[in-house]
Amino acid sequence: MEFFRIKKDIPFMRHALALNAISLITFLAAVFFLWQNGLHLSIEFTGGTVMEVSYPQTAPLDSIRSKVEKLGYADTQIQNFGSSRDVMIRLPLQKDAEGKIISSADQSASVMQALEPTTSGPKLQRVEFVGPQVGRELAIDGLMALLFVIIGIVVYLSFRFEWKFAVAGIIANLHDIVIILGFFAFFQWEFSLSVLAAVLAVLGYSVNESVVIFDRIRENFRKFRKMDTREIIDNAITSTISRTVITHGSTEMMVLAMLIFGGPTLFYFALALTIGILFGIYSSVFVAAALAMWLGVTREDLVKGERKPEDTTRSDDPNFGAQV
Repeated sequence: MEFFRIKKDIPFMRHALALNAISLITFLAAVFFLWQNGLHLSIEFTGGTVMEVSYPQTAPLDSIRSKVEKLGYADTQIQNFGSSRDVMIRLPLQKDAEGKIISSADQSASVMQALEPTTSGPKLQRVEFVGPQVGRELAIDGLMALLFVIIGIVVYLSFRFEWKFAVAGIIANLHDIVIILGFFAFFQWEFSLSVLAAVLAVLGYSVNESVVIFDRIRENFRKFRKMDTREIIDNAITSTISRTVITHGSTEMMVLAMLIFGGPTLFYFALALTIGILFGIYSSVFVAAALAMWLGVTREDLVKGERKPEDTTRSDDPNFGAQV
């Protein structure tokens, strides 16, 4: 299925050096902000108090957030769970005037006291303390998950294509991940488990786009014997633009709907996906393909052991290099 077809190849690789210089600057800026500011971790990583509150009617989430923020909690997570009448409240660790950590019992008591005057009969169902040790374990497990995904992608690309594509693909995808984290570090947006899930989703989503382009490059090497590597890559990217617009456009519409209408619970999850999808398109076209070209990928790398088909395209053909 195609929305449109471009008859003349777009010379993407002509501008690869300048665009990759921009990518490098953006990447280094993201690394700097991660080092300078660090991530603003949620209570799932730092520890805190989890409360479950039940209401006899639909819970007024906006009112609850307002009342809890007035108690001095800036990084709370308040959301429905199970039904519209049940609310989960996550509170970060808080210290008193003497520097001692306030207990979960005292935190929950102060929150319930703030909610009682403005709501009709909320009941505290459960209070649980999540210690920093659990948060550290979650952080380590998240990093391990990211590492295993990266290793799996490298192995897959190496078997599917060739090691030069594997290196190019993983560098391009790590470029996306670091830039997402850089945005969260620069703006100090809250980094939670849902955002980590979005980062892992972006990693898989970006490699899918890279695989599509790599696959078309391999097909072009088999079809067009008189094209050089730069022309092969330009043709591969141009011929997949319609597919990219359909796939990424559809996904981005769904993600934007979550970003705009999903409320605070889904906001940072959708924001991470939005940044990742946009940079994923960019990196697949201008980073992964360009790195493969600079690593010296050739026809022989991709068609080893295969009989090279005859190419009927002549260099003096006015349509040379425009096959889609």
